[in-house]
Amino acid sequence: MKQHKHKVRVYYEDTDAGGIVYYANYLKFFERARTEWLRQMGTEQHTLLERSVGFVVKRVEMDNHGPARFNELLCIESEIVELKRASLVFKQLIKSPNGQCLVSALIRVACVNLSNMKPQAIPKQILGEFSRVI
Repeated sequence: MKQHKHKVRVYYEDTDAGGIVYYANYLKFFERARTEWLRQMGTEQHTLLERSVGFVVKRVEMDNHGPARFNELLCIESEIVELKRASLVFKQLIKSPNGQCLVSALIRVACVNLSNMKPQAIPKQILGEFSRVI
């Protein structure tokens, strides 16, 4: 599965006074999609936390192309475009129900030891799963 797809419904709480998704909430949608992809690969976040392993966002480049609106069912498409020993870059798109790209982003995520917040190698099992989809 080179690309993962995750559906998100826009709730009232996700929107601004104009009835469109507040830009910062797109980052939440991207996070949910990455978490669900990791879950689908067999890794739960709580298991990583128990081992003091975390993935933190290091950099985001995001472009807004059009508005998402209340009650729309959006599709978040995610793929890994770069994989290193302790970090990876996701290309993520948010698409409208008719397939129009509303938001695009490149998101660099680093693997860290949560006890000291220092970079660490991505656990071998997860690195292996990521390697299969790149």
